[in-house]
Amino acid sequence: MLVKVIAENFKSFYEPTELTMISSTKIQKGIDHRVKIKSTNILKYAVIYGANAAGKSNLIDFFWFLKNTINDTIPIVATKWFCKCRQENINKNSSFEIQFTVGEKFYAYGFTAILNQRKITSEWLYELYQNGTAKCLFERNKGEKYPHLGEEIKLSKTDEAKFKTYIDDFDGNESILFLSEMNRNKKYSSDSKLIFFKDVYNWLSKNIIIVKPNTSFNNFQYYNDETSLELINNLIRTFDTGIDKVKVEKIEFEEFRKALPTKVFELVMKDIRNKLVHKVPSVSVRMTMRTDKNFFTVSLDEDEPIVSTLKLYHGKSFYDFDFDEESDGTRRIFDLLDMLLNKNDDIIYVVDELERSLHPKLTEHFLELFMKYHKEHKTQLLFTTHEAAIMEQKLFRRDEIWFVERDGNNTSNVYSLDKFKERYDKTLSKAYLEGRYGAIPVFSYVDTSEE
Repeated sequence: MLVKVIAENFKSFYEPTELTMISSTKIQKGIDHRVKIKSTNILKYAVIYGANAAGKSNLIDFFWFLKNTINDTIPIVATKWFCKCRQENINKNSSFEIQFTVGEKFYAYGFTAILNQRKITSEWLYELYQNGTAKCLFERNKGEKYPHLGEEIKLSKTDEAKFKTYIDDFDGNESILFLSEMNRNKKYSSDSKLIFFKDVYNWLSKNIIIVKPNTSFNNFQYYNDETSLELINNLIRTFDTGIDKVKVEKIEFEEFRKALPTKVFELVMKDIRNKLVHKVPSVSVRMTMRTDKNFFTVSLDEDEPIVSTLKLYHGKSFYDFDFDEESDGTRRIFDLLDMLLNKNDDIIYVVDELERSLHPKLTEHFLELFMKYHKEHKTQLLFTTHEAAIMEQKLFRRDEIWFVERDGNNTSNVYSLDKFKERYDKTLSKAYLEGRYGAIPVFSYVDTSEE
């Protein structure tokens, strides 16, 4: 589970900026919003408010940057993502740290980099203990030739020989993270003292799911299973979109071809032909894809591909509806359904503008469903929003509500509602819009009257 993130000299965050998921000891309501790991209570939700350009999306970009750098290298687009409030920041280190749990273990992983040069300058991984101490698992410091393990890590002769080979191969590499290198075609036995490299990498690369405003989920598996399709039908009816039933139906291959741009279709066909050539007899192969307005699944059970898509049925309508005939809000609901159906535990969804194209009541309904379906899971949801209507203590605890505010230097400050110590009967949305907590637009006016 996510415990804390800290960013410095990154976009609008100049000084070390922190957001924590550790629950306040003073708040006793919403106990089911917490997961206790050892003696630490970790919150499952964080909702982030702020004016336009205050820096909310920069928090989402922190996770996006972290994942992309771990999976590959510093993205080219990030070369301009240092904090531009001071001229000298272009050549200063930017710092990124994330604290999280894997099973019952707490970790702090981070690195520094000069973004403009796409150069990693240091890196670290610690195991954290409940008494406030920490054990160094590895460090990589500027000026040192090799990364080194913590003094308490005692390797077997086999692991020691492997590790020496790995760091020799890594010598002088400033473009990628050592954590990434230690997972590049590397194998570890279950009893290896180096297994933490795999555990940490897998959580960071797979368990953080980022959803930006135009992100489309393309997981079609639920629609090809009768049980989950029945659940989808039950869920979609609760949103009052007019849709009574969702079905998966075969379509002509020509219809599929017309729905895709020519170049995209050619790439898909090349992939299909390749899969047919290498297809194992009696083993079915299924491909799923999603455009901004369509779902498609291509089954390779036979010599020729079979294409299916979603058909939607409204009340007593005589005809079905294609997915692209639905409103943007309805399509957004389908995108978010994956977050309800995914039962993989210990996932954190990081969502920018959760309420995009949704009525406030639909947003609230989705959140209630999310909390219901993941009540027994360690699933977390961190999202940005402008929707003040959901800022209610019946939905969120005070320590789950955060604000981002931009100061006079165009840098962002992040703080929790919990510092305001509001009463439990306080109407938070009204107080927020009145400016009590800050993080709202402040307008200036121009006199347009003529002389």
